[in-house]
Amino acid sequence: MSKITRRRIGITRRRIGITRGRIGSRRNERRILKGVIYVRASFNNTIVTVTDVLGQVVSWSSAGACGFKGKKRGTAFAAQTAVENVIGTLMDQGMNRADVRISGAGSGRDTALRTIRKSGVLLNSVRDVTPIPHNGCRPPKKRRL
Repeated sequence: MSKITRRRIGITRRRIGITRGRIGSRRNERRILKGVIYVRASFNNTIVTVTDVLGQVVSWSSAGACGFKGKKRGTAFAAQTAVENVIGTLMDQGMNRADVRISGAGSGRDTALRTIRKSGVLLNSVRDVTPIPHNGCRPPKKRRL
């Protein structure tokens, strides 16, 4: 593409009001009324992700991102801190209804749900989406000594 055509495209964009870069932050522009809260509770960490109804991520947090290291990331208190961190961001954006999907068998799953309930967000549904194998993979062969 030559310089002349680039200039013409730029002039056309400016005429109809399209600018290239964003001025300011988009953080508080979007008002989200309903969303989905995903809680992934493993034995080593708890990850909380919030999306809008279309599935676009609005906010996320994890026990590791909240400053917990090593074995402390898998604790219930770390999960509670991660959920509080996300809920604070959601309240700023105006979310008041949510569906909750919990996955995993870690110690933070019950605490995360309790914290979401206490936060004031109205819950439409709580669903356990932990993957369960229907007799899954073949086990390794027996050891012979």
